Amino acid sequence: MRVPLSWLREYVDLPATETGRDVQAKLISVGLEVETVEQLGDGLKGPLVVGKVLTIEELEGFKKPIRFCTVDVGHANGTGEPQEIVCGARNFAVGDKVVVVLPGAVLPGDFAIAARKTYGKTSHGMICSGDELGMGDDGSHGIIVLPPEHEVGTDAIELLQLVDEVLDIAVTPDRGYALSIRGVARETAIAYGLPLRDPALLDVPQPNAFGYPVQVSDPMGCDRFTARTVTGLDPEARSPLWLTRRLQKAGMRPISLAVDITNYVMLELGQPLHAYDRSRVQGPIGVRRATQGEKLTTLDGTKRTLDAEDLVITDDRGPIGLAGVMGGANTEIDDTEGTTTEVVVEAAHFDALSISRTARRHKLASEASKRFERGVDPQAASAAAQRTVDLLVLLAGGTADAGVTEVIAPSAPHTITIPADHPDKVAGVEYGRETVVRRLQEVGCDVYGQDELIVTVPSWRPDLTDPNDLAEEVIRLEGYENLPSTLPKPPAGRGLTDRQRLHRRIGRALAGAGYVEAPNYPFIGEHVFDQFGLTADDPNRKVVKLVNPLSDEEPALRTTLLPGLLGALRRNDGRGSHDLALFETGLVFHPREELKIAVRLPVDRRPTDEEIASLTEALPVQPRHAAVVLAGAREQAGWWGKGRPADWADAVEAARVLAREAGTELVVRGGQYGPWHPGRCAELAVVVEGVEQVIGYAGELHPRVLKTLGLPARTSAMELDLDVLELASSGVPKGPKISTFPVATQDVALVVDVAVPHAGVEAALREGAGELLESIRLFDVYENAAQLGEGKKSLAYALRFRAGDRTLTVDEASAARDAAVALAGERVGAVLRG
Repeated sequence: MRVPLSWLREYVDLPATETGRDVQAKLISVGLEVETVEQLGDGLKGPLVVGKVLTIEELEGFKKPIRFCTVDVGHANGTGEPQEIVCGARNFAVGDKVVVVLPGAVLPGDFAIAARKTYGKTSHGMICSGDELGMGDDGSHGIIVLPPEHEVGTDAIELLQLVDEVLDIAVTPDRGYALSIRGVARETAIAYGLPLRDPALLDVPQPNAFGYPVQVSDPMGCDRFTARTVTGLDPEARSPLWLTRRLQKAGMRPISLAVDITNYVMLELGQPLHAYDRSRVQGPIGVRRATQGEKLTTLDGTKRTLDAEDLVITDDRGPIGLAGVMGGANTEIDDTEGTTTEVVVEAAHFDALSISRTARRHKLASEASKRFERGVDPQAASAAAQRTVDLLVLLAGGTADAGVTEVIAPSAPHTITIPADHPDKVAGVEYGRETVVRRLQEVGCDVYGQDELIVTVPSWRPDLTDPNDLAEEVIRLEGYENLPSTLPKPPAGRGLTDRQRLHRRIGRALAGAGYVEAPNYPFIGEHVFDQFGLTADDPNRKVVKLVNPLSDEEPALRTTLLPGLLGALRRNDGRGSHDLALFETGLVFHPREELKIAVRLPVDRRPTDEEIASLTEALPVQPRHAAVVLAGAREQAGWWGKGRPADWADAVEAARVLAREAGTELVVRGGQYGPWHPGRCAELAVVVEGVEQVIGYAGELHPRVLKTLGLPARTSAMELDLDVLELASSGVPKGPKISTFPVATQDVALVVDVAVPHAGVEAALREGAGELLESIRLFDVYENAAQLGEGKKSLAYALRFRAGDRTLTVDEASAARDAAVALAGERVGAVLRG
């Protein structure tokens, strides 16, 4: 919102010495974002006067048309003689009044004017255009032709209001009232402690039955509609200079008198208006929702297909305007023909959400929609219509019709109950009841009560809905800079939860193992489940979909971390990084069986445990997962050796790293699931309260999946559920005790069936060896039908035994080994080899 300081002074008696910078500082202190203060006419120096063109001589022989003019500037040149000026513009004629800058003047941009010889003539000054004077866009792009009533020799700097300061305010969505001079003037008056001359305080006639007929069939979309009629307008009347200059300073282009007046009143009061050529409106004006597929050509010349949710203005023919957004071309006031003599003025109040959606649906942002979607004062509609009628009568010689139409849906003012000391508690400052009441009244509220205040919110502040909104008004007007800087005092003894500690340990462990963390957005498209080869009844296919997704291609929340991680791996591989090991820890989302609506938590107190529990029950189930992906070399080749490519075993080892950090045993066995290669997939499980639960999978991805996703060959991955892993955890892992006694190592080679997994053999050996077993390691796998028999394999283990209080004897170590082998033979049919 651009606010000329000269316009602002009409409603607030600012001290004469106050500059735009001073006003900027004051408005910023009360919460408005004044981005810049533009100095109009900065460096401008006269003489700059009104002149009358006496003669025009066309100069021939040049590449472009050149005119040699004599202009009467009165006694501004010191002689009273006509001023000789060379000019290339052609939009003026003999007898026109123009703006002339004389030698010795300086135009904006430090452009000094002097007599100079050009095109064979000496030019003593310039005939000026609006661009040369920094006036902005007036739509003509040529020489300024003034109305004939202005006297020759008049100072044009004052006449055209060329010197001014303009505040450029970035209006936030909750402060729609600041999109008007009236709203900014109110804030300025509060900041300076001065009275406000409210331009909306006008004498408005009562509605009667003689006004233009209006039918509102959707009172929820349009709760107020005022219509006034002005007849006998002079079709040749043009906007006066003061009006066009104010529009230009505010950033709007003058168009025609009727349109300029509606724009001027909109800027002044914040109420968008629309003027219809009465001769082009057929029948009563109506307000309704559009019929799906209806057509409307708007003022910008675009033919639009309407949606059933669009609110439209109609007559007997159908839609004649998009309500609150843009009028239709079929009732436009056509200034080019100069035939409009009767105007119907519309001042209405529309539903903010409806206008916002219509503007976005049709990609048609306008000055009107920008105001309606932020909230317009419904009580200002009749005053804005009256102001428009008054200006049309004053400037176009019209006559106000006696008929006044007002269609109003019943509504009650919004009332908020607030403790008088509530702002004190929010800010931590003792304001006192008197200050709170005074500040709320300055905003425009009606306040009653003592310890408990009953506050009626003004109609121009729809953003004030809760006690905290009122507290914010008091705090900002008292000055944010006056709030004390105090640090919060957290209760003692609080630290990270067990879940947070495990999360951090896992991140450090994976980073220490050579993985790089790669966080991803939690959004996926359901097509990824087909790419992963998940079955139709797989639980991961049940997703939580977003109402307003960032991308239509990814409208759901993830149920697995792998799509994001594999996408990151693919991008990095495509950019030349082929040796990759990435990890991510994060939430996945699963819908609940029963959908519940979330409660709105209070903001004036801490929610109760029941309210928090109710909110949690309405949220999706959100377990935390950890995942890794690998491709390329796991160990680099060099002078030290050949290196080693990453494979399925590295993915399984990553899962074991996580289990060690959780202090639990991980059960690893062959499995088959989704995107993993059926012969190189490990199923990961843990025991929780005596029950074994599968928490994830690890291994090499299926070649079909790799081809579909464009991933490197032999890419491996692992994903598991950290929350279930935590349930199986024994708490924070304890550091091992270092024994001073020597270790006793016993090697065993066991022959088992090929189908017997190593994990089963190891579990039996571990249990049979008892407490003396310190560690067990598989160091060899051997298959030879000639030596071992058909369908057999040999697994060789190194068993390390140690006691914490003595040196083990050979007999003790051998007995523990024999017990381990015996239990393995009993459990899995293992036979000691050789």
